[in-house]
Amino acid sequence: MCLAIPMQVVEVSGYNARCQARGIERDVSLFLLQDEVVAPGDFVMVHVGHAIQKMSAEHAASAWELYDDMLQRLGESGSA
Repeated sequence: MCLAIPMQVVEVSGYNARCQARGIERDVSLFLLQDEVVAPGDFVMVHVGHAIQKMSAEHAASAWELYDDMLQRLGESGSA
């Protein structure tokens, strides 16, 4: 299973961006979004260091709610 993580763009430099999510910052490639304008404050889905799509803040929050729910359920079942 592949998993992409919603992150907020902090800084853009060419085809690279500094993104953050939940206090963690990462350098992310924007190469796959060449046809999109990506600016600080935007949200992107990040998979293995590459932004694969832009998304709204609402969709990012919804994804994090889903991930939190999955983690909570894993913790309750003792499978974590």
